[in-house]
Amino acid sequence: MAAVKALFNLKVLFLALLALIFIGVAGFHFIEGWRWFDGFYMVLTTITTIGYGEIHPLSHVGRIFNTFIIVAGVGLVLLFFGAATQALLEFELQSVFGRRRMDRDISRLSDHYIICGAGRVGRSVARELARKPLPFVIVDSDQAKLARYSAKGWLTAVGDATQENVLRELHIENARGLVAATTTDATNIYIILTARGLNPKLNIIARASEEDAEKHLLTAGANHVVSPYNFAGYRIAQTFMRPHVVDFFDTAMNRHKPLEIEEVQVLAGSRFVGATLEASRIRQEMGVIVLAIKGEDSQMRFNPAPDEVIHSGDHLIAMGEPEGLRRLEDSATERA
Repeated sequence: MAAVKALFNLKVLFLALLALIFIGVAGFHFIEGWRWFDGFYMVLTTITTIGYGEIHPLSHVGRIFNTFIIVAGVGLVLLFFGAATQALLEFELQSVFGRRRMDRDISRLSDHYIICGAGRVGRSVARELARKPLPFVIVDSDQAKLARYSAKGWLTAVGDATQENVLRELHIENARGLVAATTTDATNIYIILTARGLNPKLNIIARASEEDAEKHLLTAGANHVVSPYNFAGYRIAQTFMRPHVVDFFDTAMNRHKPLEIEEVQVLAGSRFVGATLEASRIRQEMGVIVLAIKGEDSQMRFNPAPDEVIHSGDHLIAMGEPEGLRRLEDSATERA
C-alpha cells in the first residue's frame, strides 16, 4: 500500500513539473517576447540549477517571474527525486519482505496442492482452488509469469518442478495433490516421475498436449490426464448435438449461478452412515439431489435408488444451492 502511494505521489510531482515547464515557457514567450525554444531552454537550465546565465536580458517583470520559476522549479525537482528514491526503496523493501512472508507461508503448507506451470491452464486451476478456497502454491521457472499471480495474494515459487529439491521445498510429502500443467508433455512426465518418487500416495493430474502423450503420462504415474484440446473438440461437438444438455451443465457449473455440483465424503460417525438415501432426508431437508454415490472400493453408482444404503467413506455427488451443499457437508462430517 505504501509503495502504491509513493508511486502516485511520483506521478503527481512529474505532472506538476511538466505544468511548471509549460507555464515557464509561455511566460518567457509572452512577457519577454522570446522564441518558444529559448523559453524552454531558460526554464530547463533554471529548474535543473545548471545556471548558464540569462539567454537574453530580462526586464523587471521577467526577473520576478523567473524568481517564481527558480523557487518552484528547484523545490519540485528536489521533491521529485525524493519521491523517486522513496518509491524505489519501498518497492525493494516490499519485494524483499513480501518474498520472505511468502516463503514463510509456503513452509507452513500442509494438505495443499502444487500447481506446476503458470500458464493459462495453471491459472485456471489456481482460480478455482482460490474460489473454494483451498491451499495451493504455483511453481514455475519464469519469474515474470509468477509476478502477476503473487499480486493476487497467491503463493508462488520460482524453480524447476522436475528437480527434487524444488518439490521438497514445497513440502510435497504433505501435499494432497499435484497438477503437471506445463506446456510440454516431456516436462510433465519428468515432473510426474519426480513427484511420484517423493510421494507415492499423491494424487497427480497432468495436462496432455498431444493425443499420444496420455498413455505415457499415465505410465509415469499420473492418476488422471486432461487434454484441453480434446475437451474443447468434445465440447463443440456436444453443443451441436445436445445443446440443452450442455446448457444444463453450464448452469450447474457456473460460479455466478445459484446451482452447484459438489462432492461430499461421508465420514465415520455421521448420521448418514447405515441409513438409506430416503431415510437420510437429504433432499427434503437440504434441497439437494444426490446424482451418484462412489464407494471407496466400488464403482460409481449413478441415480441411486431410495433404498441405497450410505456407507462410511462414500462420496456423494450432489447438486443443489451452495447453502444446501454446505449443510450436507456439515452433516456428512459431523458425528451423530
